[in-house]
Order: sequence, then C-alpha cells, then structure tokens
Amino acid sequence: MAGLQTDDAVLAGYAEADRDQYILEKKFGSGSHDHIVSDAASQELDGIHDGLEFPNDEERSTLRRVSDSIPWNAYLIAFVELCERFSYYGATVVFTNFIQQPLPSGSRTGASVKQPGALGLGQQASTGIGTFNSFWVYVIPLFGAYLADTRWGRFKTVCVSVGIALFGHILLIISAVPSVIEHTHGATACFILAVIIMGVGTGGFKSNISPLVAEQYRRSKLFIKTEKSGERVIVDPGYTTSRIYMYFYLFTNIGALIGQIGMAYSEKYVGYWLSFTLPTILFSLCPLVLWIGRNRYITSPPQGSVLGQAFRVWRQALKGRISFNPWKTWKNMCADDFWDKAKPSQYTDENRPRWMTFDDQWVDEVMRGFKACSVFLWYPIYWLTYNQLNNNLTSQAATMSTHGLPNDVLSNLDPFALIIFIPIFDLFLYPALRRAGINFTPLKKITLGFYTGAAAMIWAAVVQHYIYKTNPCGYAAATCVDDNGDPLVSPLNVWIQTGSYVLIAFSEILASITGLEYAFTKAPKNMRSLVMSMFLFMSALSSAIGEAFVSLATDPLLVWNYGVMGVLAGCAGTIFWFQYRHLDEQEDELNAIGEGHFEEKQH
Repeated sequence: MAGLQTDDAVLAGYAEADRDQYILEKKFGSGSHDHIVSDAASQELDGIHDGLEFPNDEERSTLRRVSDSIPWNAYLIAFVELCERFSYYGATVVFTNFIQQPLPSGSRTGASVKQPGALGLGQQASTGIGTFNSFWVYVIPLFGAYLADTRWGRFKTVCVSVGIALFGHILLIISAVPSVIEHTHGATACFILAVIIMGVGTGGFKSNISPLVAEQYRRSKLFIKTEKSGERVIVDPGYTTSRIYMYFYLFTNIGALIGQIGMAYSEKYVGYWLSFTLPTILFSLCPLVLWIGRNRYITSPPQGSVLGQAFRVWRQALKGRISFNPWKTWKNMCADDFWDKAKPSQYTDENRPRWMTFDDQWVDEVMRGFKACSVFLWYPIYWLTYNQLNNNLTSQAATMSTHGLPNDVLSNLDPFALIIFIPIFDLFLYPALRRAGINFTPLKKITLGFYTGAAAMIWAAVVQHYIYKTNPCGYAAATCVDDNGDPLVSPLNVWIQTGSYVLIAFSEILASITGLEYAFTKAPKNMRSLVMSMFLFMSALSSAIGEAFVSLATDPLLVWNYGVMGVLAGCAGTIFWFQYRHLDEQEDELNAIGEGHFEEKQH
C-alpha cells in the first residue's frame, strides 16, 4: 500500500475518470489493462467514501455481505412518519363504521358499546368511499413528486403537504362534532371535503418522505470492513437501504397500531369527534420536528424538468423500433442495445441533439428507472389483497362474536404483527439466509409477497364460508338483526381472522417494504420522488380496479370476493417471476450504476 500513496497535488492533476488508471499504472506498470480493482484504486475522494477499501471481483463473490449502521437523521424523519401515520390510520380506521353504520339511537357523538356509527350509508357506500380515499391518496403523489423534483425539493414539499393535511384533519373534526353529526347531509359533505383535502396533503407527503429518509445514508458503493471477530465482510449499501426501509416501516406501523387501537376505542366509548381530534393533535408535532431538524437533514435540491428529459431519452431510444408486428416491437424494446441510441457518446458534437445535456451514465440511470417502473406495474394486483384489510375484513369482523372488542380493532393485528416480525426478519431470518448462501434478492421477496397475500385471501374466504354457515340469517350476515334492531352475529370467535392479518403482514414485509427499497435504489438520483410516486400510484390503480369488485363486497358474494382476490394474486406472482427472473440476475449490475451528470440548462 505504501507504494501506492500519491500526493494530493498529483491526484488533483487527473480527472476523476483517469484517477483509477493512474494508480493502476503505478502498481502494475504503464499500459496495464488488468481488470483488477486494487484497494487504492477504489478510494473515492468524495468525502463520503474516503479511505474505504473496495472489493475486487473475487471478494464480491466470496465475502459475506452485511448492512451499515443507520444514521440518526433517518430516525428523526421516521418519527415524523410515525406521527403522520398515527394521524392517518387513526382517523381512517373508523371510516368504515362512520360511513356504513347509522347513528345509534340516543347518541349525539356516534359512540355505542354495541355498534358505533354516524352516516348510515351502508357497506357498499363505505367500501366505495374507502376505495376512493385509497385511490386519491396514491394519485396525488405523482403531483407531489413533480413539485419536489422540479420546483421545491423534497423537504419543502413535505412541509407544505403537512400543512394541507392538517387543515383536512380539522375539517374531519368538524364533520363529527355533535351539532353537525346529527345532520347526515351536512356531516357527509364536510366529511367528503375533509377526505379530499387530507388526500392532497397525504399524497404530497408520502411521495417525498420515503426517498428523504433513505437519502440520509450517503454511501453508494460496496466496501470492505473487518468485524471484531476478524472476519472480512462487504458492507452493501443496498442492504443498508433495505434495513432503513425495514425500520422506517416499523415506525410507520407503531404509529398505525397506536392510532388505530386508540381511535377504535374512542369511537366506541366517547365518539367520533375524539377519534378525529387525537390524531390531529399528534399530527401537529410533525411541523415542530421538521423545523427542529431542518439543518440536520441531507436534502437534494430540485433538478428542473427531469421528467421531460427522461421521456425524450425514451423517445429517442424508441426511434426505428416500432413495427406493425406487436411482438416484434416488444422484442425491439427489450433488446440489450435499446438505450444506446439515446446516449450522447453515439453522436458527434455536430449532430448531437441540443437537448442532450447529460452523459451516458444518466441514460443508464433512466434505463434502470424504467425497468423499476415496469416491475411496479404488477403491484395493483397485490394491493387488491391488502385493501381488503381496511374495508371488507373490518365488516367481516362485525358479523362474528367480538366479545366486547370494537369490530375495527382487529385490523390492528396487521401492524402488531409487523412490529413483531420486522425485527425478526432483519436480525435473524435475512442474515440466516445470507449465511446459508441464499441470495434472497428484492424480486424474490416481491414474488413471495404475492403468494403470502394470496394465502391471506384464501384464509378470509374460508372464514367467510363458515360465517354464512353459522349466522342466524345465513347469507344475510351483514344485515342480520333481532326484533329490537340489535345485530345478530355468528358464534365464531372474531380472533379466527388472525391468520389473514398475519399473512398480510408477511406479504407487506416481502412486497411493500421491498417495493420502497426497489424504487429508491433503481431511480435516477434526480428522479427519486417521481419513481417513488410511481410505486405509490400502483396502489391508486389498485383502488380503481377495486371499484370493479365493489359489487362482490356484499352478501352473499363475499366468499367469491376473497377467492377472486386470492387467485389473482397467486397467478400474478407466478407470471411476475417468470417475466422478471432475468432482471433478478442483474441486481448487482443495476445497483453498480453510478450517478450520471445532468444539466437542466440547454447549451
């Protein structure tokens, strides 16, 4: 190593692209073209990778990989996410009863030990409005991402979105105060307006908080470290990003769990005004925490019209590839050299288009981002299974013996399971698989996530079948009442729903968390909010598709509802793997693509 030391003055005289070759020549002699990456050759003098030892090809394939430590800034942002998710899920968990069930006799707040309610619009309206809310909050991220990437930057967009959502929460409280909730039409109008405004704030928040938390970790290249035991291991930034999102999701579900349990009991024993007020109070902490950490966060400035340039790149690559034969067109678009025509190096200075204000590496980043977005196109089928949790499974619980539990408290089994199993996956399961030599890549995780989601739906279908068999009214279980108007339910214990919720939690760890990781690691650095919003937008598409299944969300068709969802998820997971298994083999290669150079200004 001593022979490789060069003074800063010599290194400064070499362009970054030539530095590695200079050092190689010092070690191996002039003209060396060996594909060997020495320790010194891999020193990145960028203030982030200084002094690190990078692995060569042999070490990449033999050394065990581990994750790096998570920076404290990420935990601070995760706390903001916790508060926001407490407020969002704490409020939305009571939406089903608020919309579906009528105002209990003699109640001015909607509270009732037997069955709380407010608007009395029925199960189909409840499912429809709930589905619209899910659709809305995942369409808005597209606009929030555009503002962040081109105008405001992620941090400012998050702050503005928090302010908008806070206003929506205040309207939600107004819709539930006793003087308003007694007037169904006025309460419904105020509630719908609150849902729309909250959706704008939530959507802008979600598309930017996820990439912002991962950006707090700045290293992007594999490097070697020696453990206390003396073992040499590779620190993989990809594993670190995965771990950041695992604990980010853990914070998310801590907030969701506390919010949902607390608000479910609030609606039952106090009223909806409290169920909407407590989330608003905690949400008010978000602006305070963001302000406290404003000088600590690592943020990326807006990059201008990146989206337009990305589509120009794609359009340039597409030239000459379109055929009247759809199969031939598809093969042309999947060719290995598809993106070459969009690279500036393919043109001379005279014939290069003026809009090509980037380098070849940025085109590679765009290519990787497009591949990631194509992976996300399968997620709407996955989210169909997850969306049953917030609507139909809550309604299913109301038709069983709850033994004093609010019917919508059972949905908390999902975040509760996530809080238990996320650390187990991170600390035991994933490291055990790595020690066993099993490369459990993101695309393998996503595929298994589809299958566990399908299993959750099969469980729900079986439970629904036995509800129909044991309910006094048979296939009219949701509307079964006695002569006094009190609900008659199946003698089945509501806790038999546990299997569905735990399986959905497993599917989230495998598919949802991995989707966040995949969106961040595969996106161009100046398009991270946009690619993340595309991942979130798949949930909106799922909600739109879910509207087509609303007709199944009623008696006596609920067994078919869950069965169809399970079959769709299982088939989608199988097709997904066969379509993307080749991409799975390129995981390390795609992650190794560095940051390209991009200029908004055209010369």
